[in-house]
Amino acid sequence: MSNDQELINTDLQLTMRSIIQRIATGPELSKDISQQEAHLGMKAILNNEVDPVQAAIFFIALRMKRETWDENKGVLDAIREATHAVTADVDEVLDIADPYDGYNRTLPASPFLAPLMAECGIAAVSHAVDAVGPKFGITHRHVLDALGVNVDLSTEAAARRLSDNELGWAYVDQSSYCPKLHDLVPLRSKIIKRQVITTVEVLTKPIAGKNKTHFMTGYVHKPYPPVYAMLARHVGFDTAVLVRGVEGGIIPSLRQPGKYFSYVDRGEEQGTDIDPSDVGISQSFRAVPLPEDLPKTTSGPDEIAIAVDIPDTAKAAAEAGMDALNGKQGPTYDSLVYSGAIVLNHLGKHNDLGSAADHVRSVLDSGKAANRVR
Repeated sequence: MSNDQELINTDLQLTMRSIIQRIATGPELSKDISQQEAHLGMKAILNNEVDPVQAAIFFIALRMKRETWDENKGVLDAIREATHAVTADVDEVLDIADPYDGYNRTLPASPFLAPLMAECGIAAVSHAVDAVGPKFGITHRHVLDALGVNVDLSTEAAARRLSDNELGWAYVDQSSYCPKLHDLVPLRSKIIKRQVITTVEVLTKPIAGKNKTHFMTGYVHKPYPPVYAMLARHVGFDTAVLVRGVEGGIIPSLRQPGKYFSYVDRGEEQGTDIDPSDVGISQSFRAVPLPEDLPKTTSGPDEIAIAVDIPDTAKAAAEAGMDALNGKQGPTYDSLVYSGAIVLNHLGKHNDLGSAADHVRSVLDSGKAANRVR
C-alpha cells in the first residue's frame, strides 16, 4: 500500500470515528452531521472500508436520533454513485418503487402495474430485492420470478425492454444495478430495525427516460411524503406521486378514504384526498387478501417476519395478477384500476380519476396487457 493510500485510509478512519462520536451520544446530546459527511460515511461503508460494527452503529445512531434531510441526501448520493444507472431509449419512464421489504399481510398486485402501464403507453420499470428486513415479505422479484420472468437482467437489458414495443416494461434487481448496496443485506438483517437505507434505496433511479422520469412510491407514516418529495427532486425526478398505501405500498386501501401527494415539474408537493368510490370501487377488502389455504411457516424470533411460505404466496400473487390482466374482476383487478388511474391522472393523460379508471378497465378487459408479461 502506498503512503498516499495509507494517509487516505487514516483520514477516513478518523472521520468515521468523529461521525460516530457525534451521532451516537444519546437522545439529548447527539449531533447532526453534514450532507458531505453522510455521503463520505455511506461511501466508505459501500466500499467495505469500514468495520461492520462501525457501519451498524452508523445506521443505528442515525435512526435513533432521526435522520436530517441533509443526512438522507448524503446517504442517497453515495448509493447513487455506486448505482449502474442508464437512460432508456424512450422519452419518458415511470419508476415504480414499492417498499423493498415487501408484503406479508396481503397479496401484492403492484408487480403488474408496470405491464399495465406499458399497455397504456407509459414505459415503466420496477425494482426490488429478493429479501430484506424489517419485513422480509413478498417482493416484485418473487412474484415475477414465479411467472418465469427474468429477474436478473442487467440494467442495460432491462432498459432495452422499455423500448421494445411489444414489452415496454421491465424489472431490475438491486443485485444487478447496485451490487455494493445489495452486499449490505446481511448486515441490515442483523440490525433488524429500519435504517436510512430503507428510506432512500427506492430513489436510486436505475433507469431514466430521455426527457422525463416519473417516480411512484408508497408510504404509511405521515412524516414521509415531504422527505420522499425532497429526495425525488434532489435526484432529478421530474414528477412524483407518493401514495399512502396498504403495507406502505403504492396501492391505497380499497375500502376507505385515502391520500396521495404529488408534484410536477419538480415543484412543491400537493396533497390529494381520494376515495375508492371516486374510481367506482366498492370492496369489502382493503387489499388483496392472502388465500386461506396458503402453507404457513414459522416467523422466527422477529414478530415482524413473514408467517407465510414465500414461494407459494408469490405463486398465488402471480396467478391473481395474471387473472386481473386478463380481465378477471376482484381485489387484484380493483387494485390495478385504482393505482393505474392515479398514474394516468397524475401524468395528465386524463383530467380526473374516474375517466382514468374507465380507461384502465378497458385495457384490463381487453387482456392485452397480459401478453406483455414474458
